[in-house]
Amino acid sequence: MQWIRENIIIILPPVIAWLFVYYLILSFPPQLPHGLPPTSLNLEAEVEKQFLRDPAWLPIHDTDAAFQKDVRVDSLLNCTPSSLHSGLSVIRDPTTGMLLDFTEVLLEDTGLSAKNSLSLQRQPGPPSESLRGSNTNYPFLPDLLRVPPGLKAGMDFSDKGLSGNHDAVSSSSTSEKGKDVKSKPQEDPEENKKWAIPVNITSPCEDFHKRIPNPAFKWPFELDVFQKQAVLRLEAHDSVFVAAHTSAGKTVVAEYAIALSQKHMTRTIYTSPIKALSNQKFRDFKNTFGDVGLLTGDVQLSPEASCLIMTTEILRSMLYNGSEVIRDLEWVIFDEVHYINDAERGVVWEEVLIMLPEHVSIILLSATVPNALEFSEWIGRIKKRHIYVISTMKRPVPLEHYLYTGNSTKTQKEMFLLLDATGNFLTKGYYNAVDAKKERTSKHAQSFGTKNTSQNTSASQDRPVWLSLLHFLSERQQTPVVAFTFSRTRCDENARSLASMDLTTSVEKAEIHSFFQKSLSRLRGGDRQLPQILLMRDLLKRGIAVHHSGILPILKEVIEMLFSRGLVKVLFATETFAMGVNMPARTVVFDSIRKHDGTGFRNLLPGEYIQMAGRAGRRGLDATGTVIILCKTGVHDMGDLHVMMLGKPTVLQSQFRLTYTMILNLLRVEALRVTDMMRRSFSESHRDTQAHEKRIRQLKEKVSSLPPLDTEGQLSDLVPYYHTVTELRITTEALQRATLESVNGLKALSHLNALGVILQVSSDSVNRTFTALIICEKGNEEGEGNGPNAGALPHLYNTALFIPEGPCSHTVQKLKLQDISAITVKTLKVIPDRIIDNYNKRQQPRFRHDPPGQAISTATQELLRLAEANPGGVATLDPVNDLQLKSVDVVEGSMRLRLLQDSLRDFNCIHSPTFSEQYARVQERMGVQEELDKLLFLVSDQSLTLLPEYHQRIKVLQALKYVDSSNAVQLKGRVACQISSHELLLTELLFENALSPLAPEESAALLSCLVFTQNTQGIDRVLSVAQRIGELQRECGIAQSAEDFVGQFKFGLTEVVYCWARGMPFAEIAQLTDVQEGTVVRCIQRLDEVLKEVRQAARIVGDSVLGSKMEKASLAIRRDIVFTASLYTH
Repeated sequence: MQWIRENIIIILPPVIAWLFVYYLILSFPPQLPHGLPPTSLNLEAEVEKQFLRDPAWLPIHDTDAAFQKDVRVDSLLNCTPSSLHSGLSVIRDPTTGMLLDFTEVLLEDTGLSAKNSLSLQRQPGPPSESLRGSNTNYPFLPDLLRVPPGLKAGMDFSDKGLSGNHDAVSSSSTSEKGKDVKSKPQEDPEENKKWAIPVNITSPCEDFHKRIPNPAFKWPFELDVFQKQAVLRLEAHDSVFVAAHTSAGKTVVAEYAIALSQKHMTRTIYTSPIKALSNQKFRDFKNTFGDVGLLTGDVQLSPEASCLIMTTEILRSMLYNGSEVIRDLEWVIFDEVHYINDAERGVVWEEVLIMLPEHVSIILLSATVPNALEFSEWIGRIKKRHIYVISTMKRPVPLEHYLYTGNSTKTQKEMFLLLDATGNFLTKGYYNAVDAKKERTSKHAQSFGTKNTSQNTSASQDRPVWLSLLHFLSERQQTPVVAFTFSRTRCDENARSLASMDLTTSVEKAEIHSFFQKSLSRLRGGDRQLPQILLMRDLLKRGIAVHHSGILPILKEVIEMLFSRGLVKVLFATETFAMGVNMPARTVVFDSIRKHDGTGFRNLLPGEYIQMAGRAGRRGLDATGTVIILCKTGVHDMGDLHVMMLGKPTVLQSQFRLTYTMILNLLRVEALRVTDMMRRSFSESHRDTQAHEKRIRQLKEKVSSLPPLDTEGQLSDLVPYYHTVTELRITTEALQRATLESVNGLKALSHLNALGVILQVSSDSVNRTFTALIICEKGNEEGEGNGPNAGALPHLYNTALFIPEGPCSHTVQKLKLQDISAITVKTLKVIPDRIIDNYNKRQQPRFRHDPPGQAISTATQELLRLAEANPGGVATLDPVNDLQLKSVDVVEGSMRLRLLQDSLRDFNCIHSPTFSEQYARVQERMGVQEELDKLLFLVSDQSLTLLPEYHQRIKVLQALKYVDSSNAVQLKGRVACQISSHELLLTELLFENALSPLAPEESAALLSCLVFTQNTQGIDRVLSVAQRIGELQRECGIAQSAEDFVGQFKFGLTEVVYCWARGMPFAEIAQLTDVQEGTVVRCIQRLDEVLKEVRQAARIVGDSVLGSKMEKASLAIRRDIVFTASLYTH
C-alpha cells in the first residue's frame, strides 16, 4: 500500500492529492502498534476544514475557468448544407447565341462521396485526404465513364463498339491524321482479339517530324527508331511496353510522357521498385522539368506537382484509399517492370495494374524479357485496350566479354576474348584461357605439390589477382570499373586489401575531399567520425569505393555521385547497384559467376548477368564496353558460360498471392470482389474466358436444338445405364493404363492379344505405341477399328471375339494404350522382325500383290484358330492376381470393374427395340452437356487456383473477428487495413493492449522485430500472439506452418533500437551489434513507417494515449544520421 500512496501522491496535483491522503487515512487505519505518532495538528480535522468545507478551493466552483468561451446556443442549430439537387441552365438563341432565359435542371448523383461511391463523378474529399486518400474511402472503380458530365450522349465501350473506340482515339489526336492505316487493326470483334500489338522498329521512321510538328519535349540528340515509335504511340494516348537493354535510352519514353502531361495539364506518376532509385529519378526529373514531387515512406516533397515519383507500394495504397490524384492521372510509368518476378513484392505490381482506372494510360519499361507480348496481352485484356510492344535487342555500346587468368605482374595481360561485340562465342579464347591456367597450375604443382583447387578463395588469395587486373586496366585507360561481388563482406575485404593502390591525381583528390566534406556537413559532429565514414573517406581519396546495403545511405549517395562524375575508379558493388539508375562504367568485372540466392549457391541467370554486364560501356564515350570474368582458381565450365551469356533472360512470371490487407481492403467495399482481383491476375491469364464464353453460347444452342430423349417405359433406366457405361469406360481405361505402364504388364505384352499379337513395344514411355499383327476381313485391311467387336456397340461389354465371316486377312498397325482392351493368358511364338519387314515390303506398290511371307501366314492362321476355338472370349490376365499389381488404385479398380460389368446385365433398356437409336441420342446429348459443364466450371470462380486459399484466409479472419459471418469488415478489420505488413500480428497486439504499458522507446524496440531480417532470440508476448495466429492459419488449411510464421519475426535489433530511441549516439550503437550500419539505418527507417501505421490504427480504435505514445517513439528515432535527407532531394 505504501507504494500506492507514494506513487499516487507524486503523480496527482496537490489538491486532489490531499483529498486522496484523507481518503487513504480513513480507508486504511494505520498499521503501527500504537497508531500514528502524535503531531501538533489533527490531520483529519485540518484536511476536512481545508478541502471539504471551503468550496472555493475546489476547481469545480471556478466557473470562469470552466466556461471561458462565449456561449452561443445558435451554433448548435447550424449544420453543413446538403448538396443542391438542382442547378440553373442557360437557354440561348440558336442563331445569335443571345441569352434568352434560365431553366432549372435536376442534378444527378448529388449525394455521391468518397465514403459511398466508386465513381469518378463523386465529390472531392477534404484537402487533407487528397494525396494519400483515407482507409475509409472507396477506391475509384477501374472503369471508364460512358457519358461525360454535362453531355447527353456518350460512348459505348463494349466489344461491339470497338471500332468506334478506335475512331475516338484517332480523332482526339490531331497529330495522328497522316497515320498508317495498318497500325490500328480494325478487327472483327467476334474474332479472338489480340490486345498486344508488336511494333516494327526495323525500318526507319521517316515522317516522324511531319507527324509530330510541335513535340512536347525536344532532346539535344536524334532519337533511335524505337524511341520515335514509342513517342508516336504516346501522342496517340496509347499504352506501351518498352523492353530494351540497360542504357538503351528507355528514360526518353518516360520524359516524353511527363512533358505531355504537363502540356495537357494532367498528372503523371513514375513508380520505381527501390527508394534509392526514386531519389535519383527525382533529382534528374527535377532538373529537367522543375514541377516534380517525391513520395516515399518518410519523405513528401511537392505533393501538388504534376509529376509524382514514388515506390509502387505507395501507389497501391493511394489506389485502395481513393486518392484524389487518380482523377487527374494521365500516365503511370512503371520502371524496371521485370521486378514483378520478385517473390516478396511482385504482387504489388499486379495489384496496381489491376486497380488502375481505365482512363489512365500505362507505360512499362523493362529489361529485355522473352515474354513481353504475353505480359502485354494480359494487361491489354484486363484493361480492354491495346498495348504496343516495342522491343529492341540493340545495345548503343556493344559489349566484349573476356576471361581473365592473370594474378601477377608477369601474367597481368592474360585476358582472352570469349564473346565478341557481334555476339559470337569464341571457343578458341576459352581454350587459350584453360591452357594459360593449366600451364601455371602444373608448374606450381611440380614445385609445391598439387593443391585442392576449390572455387572458394580468401580475400588475401584474391589480392594479387585484383592488383594485377586493376594495374592492367588503369594502364589501358579502362576505368571506371564496377566489380560485382556477391557478398557484402567480400566487397569490404577486397577494397581494404588494395591499401597500396592509388588511382587518383591530386586534382581529383582535392575535388573528392571537398565534395565529401560538403555532403557530410549536415551530419552531427559525432556521426562524421563513424568508422565506416572514416574508412570510406580514405578509400575514396584513392579512387576506390564500396556500394552495398550495409553502407550508410548518405555514403552510398556520395559514392554514386562521385562515380557518375568519374572520380571513383574502382567500385566494389553487390547486385543491387545494377538495379540503380543509369550509372555506366567503362568496364565491368565479375568476381564470381555464382551467387547465394537465400536457399543455396547457383550460377547467375542469363537475365541477371545481362543486367549487370549492361553497366559496361558509356554512351558517347566508349566504342565498346568491356566485361571481364575472373578465373581465380580455374576456368569456369564452358557450358555454364555459354548459357549465362547467350541464354534467354528470365520470363516475367506472376507472383500473385493473397494478403490479408488485400482481402480486407476489397471486402470493405461491397462493389469489389476478391475473386475479380484473382481472376484478373497474371497467374490466371491463361484463362481465355472470351473464347470459352463464345463456345458456351454455341453449346447451349446445340443442346436446345437436340431431339428430346425417350425415357418412358422400357427405356426409363437409359440415363443411369449411360452413366454406368461411362464409369465402366473410365475405370477400364485407368486399369489398362496401370497395367500397360507396369513392368509385368509390358513383359506380358511381348506375347499375345486377343485377335492380335504384339510384335514391338516403343521405348517412348510418354506416348508408348504397340506394333501388332491383327486379323481382319479380306478387303478391310485399311479399315480402322479392326479390333474385337468393331461392329458392335462399344458400350455392350460382351466378350465375344471377332471372327471374320469371309476369308481371313491381316493388318499390322501401331496401337495406342486405349486400343488394347485386355491381355490374354495365351502366348504365341512369332518372329516379329520378319513379320514387320514383310508387311512393310508389301505396302510398296510393286510388291502389293505378293503373297504374305511364311511367318505372317503362320501367325494369322494361329490367331484365327484361337478365335474360332474360343468364340465366347479368351481368358485374360487379371492385373492383381496374374500381373501382381498390388497398388490400392489397381485393386479397387479391379473390384469396381467386376461390379459394374455385373450390374450392366440388370438394366431393362438394353432389351428395347429402339435401344441403339436412343442410346446414340443420349450419348450425343451427354457429350455436349459434359463439355458445357466443363467450360462453365472453367469460367466460374470455382476454377480459380487461389480460391481454396481465399476461403482459408477468410476463415482465419472470421475466427479472429476481423470480418463477420457475412464477410462485412469489423473494427479489427478496419484497423488492419491501415497496416501494410504483418497486419494480423500488429492488430492483435493493439487489441490485446500489449503496447500500452510500454514506454515509447520500449514499444519502438519491440516493433523492430517486424522490420529486421536477421536471426536472434525472441520476446514472449509477440511470439505467443504470432504462435496463436500461426496455429489458427494451420487449422484453417493454410500451408505455412506455425513455426515458419513465428520464425519470420527477428529480435536482433531490439537493444539497438531501444538505445537509439533513448538518445544514444550512432557511433555507440554501431558497437552494440555486428549488423552493418546501412542495414541498421534501413531497419530504423522502416520502423518509423510501422510506428506511423500503429499510430493511425490506435486513432481508429480511439486509443489516443497509445497514439501519442507512438508519435513520441517516432520522434525519438527520427534524428541524426538515420534520418538525414537524401542528397538527391536537395
